Amino acid sequence: MSTDDGEFHGPSIEEFFPGALMLEGTPFELNRIMLVRLIAAAALILLFWLGTRRMKVVPGRFQSLIEMGLDLVRVNIAEDLLGKKDGKRFLPILTTIFFMVLFLNLTGIIPGLNIAGTAVIGVPLVLALVSYVTFIYAGIKKSPKNFFKNSLFPSGVPWPVYIIVTPIEFISTFIIRPVTLTLRLLMNMVVGHLLLVLFFSATWFFLFQAPGLLKLFSVGTFVFGFAFTLLELLVIFLQAYVFALLTAVYIQLAVAEEH
Repeated sequence: MSTDDGEFHGPSIEEFFPGALMLEGTPFELNRIMLVRLIAAAALILLFWLGTRRMKVVPGRFQSLIEMGLDLVRVNIAEDLLGKKDGKRFLPILTTIFFMVLFLNLTGIIPGLNIAGTAVIGVPLVLALVSYVTFIYAGIKKSPKNFFKNSLFPSGVPWPVYIIVTPIEFISTFIIRPVTLTLRLLMNMVVGHLLLVLFFSATWFFLFQAPGLLKLFSVGTFVFGFAFTLLELLVIFLQAYVFALLTAVYIQLAVAEEH
């Protein structure tokens, strides 16, 4: 971005902590990122309502698109990892996670919104905790007496070695998993936003403020910005898919026969 001093200043982390738009100083304070999240949630609800309110045996294009999205989660994530029975049990939460992450990520490349709803730690952390609680619930439901025992004391290990193995298993299973889920999603969206803002603000700077032939650099920064937008679109989908996939993997590990 540029300022009145005529120099170019790149994007900073302060963009992720915007000022209040309304209700400042109250528990219901609304800033730009919270507004983006509300818009994404409303768009997601509206899309599924329009796509499922008049279901037909022979679906039209819009219904087919919705069904393709649902089948992606059901077939490639839920049933592929958990089987038909457990896949059906956990399909609602896996579907919710996938589409929520997808739509909140998409706001990062939509003109006028320009920031992902997952680019601040709150939403990634909540989703990671939902995944974490679902994983623990699935394990306790499957084996109430042995879930934690089998998680912390894997079979076939000599008893003295548990002094080393058990702390490692505890940290990797019950601490690192939610942390990595949170940070993977958060940092991908933060970096993507910073890169896009950098390229497009540089394009604006070179085109309207730079003197003489320096304006030609705006062509290069715009091309890079467009290319990174396409790459970010791929990252947006992959992050939603990976988050739902890892949630299913953790559930699968919790309901495995040894538990």
